Amino acid sequence: MKKNMLSATVALAVSASMAAGMTATVFAEEDNVIRVGAVCAMTGGSAVYGEGAQNAIDMAVEEINASDSEYKIEIVNGGKVADDAKDAKQAVNAYNSLKAEAPEAIVGSFFSSVTLPMAELAAEDNMLLLATGATNTKVTEIGPTIFRNCFIDPFQGEMAAKFANEQGYKKAFIIYAKDDDYSNGLKDAFVESAEAYGIEIADVAECTTTDTDFTAQATNAVASEADFVFYPCFLDTVPLLVQQVRDAGFEGAIMGGDGWDGSDTTGLEDYFTDCYFTNHYSSEDTAPAVQEFVTKYTEKYGDESLNACAALYYDAMYMLVEAAKNGGGTDTESLVAGMTQMKFSGVAGDIYLDENNNAIKPVVVNTYEDGKIKWLETIVPEE
Repeated sequence: MKKNMLSATVALAVSASMAAGMTATVFAEEDNVIRVGAVCAMTGGSAVYGEGAQNAIDMAVEEINASDSEYKIEIVNGGKVADDAKDAKQAVNAYNSLKAEAPEAIVGSFFSSVTLPMAELAAEDNMLLLATGATNTKVTEIGPTIFRNCFIDPFQGEMAAKFANEQGYKKAFIIYAKDDDYSNGLKDAFVESAEAYGIEIADVAECTTTDTDFTAQATNAVASEADFVFYPCFLDTVPLLVQQVRDAGFEGAIMGGDGWDGSDTTGLEDYFTDCYFTNHYSSEDTAPAVQEFVTKYTEKYGDESLNACAALYYDAMYMLVEAAKNGGGTDTESLVAGMTQMKFSGVAGDIYLDENNNAIKPVVVNTYEDGKIKWLETIVPEE
């Protein structure tokens, strides 16, 4: 009887030891896993960005988790990007749904107008939010756990004005969406920089993000005798604006910001001659990291959703792994510490996160050739 009791006791001890060991192993494994939530526009007129984000995240996570990296990534929400539909209320809902799954970091969004309310929540929650494409300066001012891997509007606006000046344009007409934070921020940055470069601002005209008729603005642009039109809005309205400004008789240059990336030029190829936009990267960059990304992406998903948004979300996954290495863990506090003043080299260029958690990085200027985006130049920020 005592022997049986002893055997049972030993068995229980062994079982307990095994269970403890298994638990320790699970915790060790979990400690090496970064739980990430992602947000982007998966529906609506900007869904091509969400498609690119999802594809790029899938590709990066697959690469990271198959590598010998000490840290791995798990995308919450069943591996799916939560849809913000480029709407502030929807973005808040997306953030809250992801937060309920206890991620260590949230990545997104590509739009300033929807990232700003998420940043407010992230600051309250001490959640690491890595913005991808949200260029409005206010985003990272909200709290110390908010970062971005894209340039900010003052730099993008300055580079657009610098480009206009170098090309010899003297008089700019601006059309911006008054109901969009991104458009407002970029417009203000361009106006300030243009004036510093000696470019005359002929007029500043308003529109909204849902407008489809730009006849009045186009007519005024031509009447102003400007030789340059600046339209810092998103891709869904860009073809309409360009077509109507050209049809009104404007023959000068038309330029926008990174929101132009992915615009549909079908049937309007000639209209986009002498059009330009600033962007975060170029698929024509000969850097090995870029060409490897482009090759892998197009083999898996084609090139229709191969845009800067995809590149930024791809880099974001690798930046979180780098943050875990720098900070020594996958908890949010360690990731924030590891992200602070990070130096990172990725698909979207060499990035340095400054004291304000903003990315100091190159800006690309793209143009169009037969309706296809063509790299024109890359401007490297002065140190």
